[in-house]
Amino acid sequence: MRYIRYACIAIFGLALVLIALANRQTVEVDVLPPELAGFFALTPSYTVPLFVIMFGGVLAGLIIGFIWEWIREAKERAEAARQAREMARLRAEITRLKGEKHKDKDEVLVMLEEAS
Repeated sequence: MRYIRYACIAIFGLALVLIALANRQTVEVDVLPPELAGFFALTPSYTVPLFVIMFGGVLAGLIIGFIWEWIREAKERAEAARQAREMARLRAEITRLKGEKHKDKDEVLVMLEEAS
């Protein structure tokens, strides 16, 4: 199973390298639209390889998706935490009630009673 995972990682890495090599021509990226750039007297633009833009878009999509999913699952995490607190409270109550039930009894008789 470990070798299958390594093979998949190698194939994925090779595909990324091939995409990068096929798209290494440079493109100019404007940070602001020309109308806003003229209004603010700024013309920030960068020349970067195309694969950087492609991989950056994929990475931004992954990060946005992870954050979106984390926010979406907040209700489930809160419910699981509430159930864990309730379970801990009930276990403590069971332990307390068992102690009260067998308060004045012999320890051996208590163990025999719990086993049956």
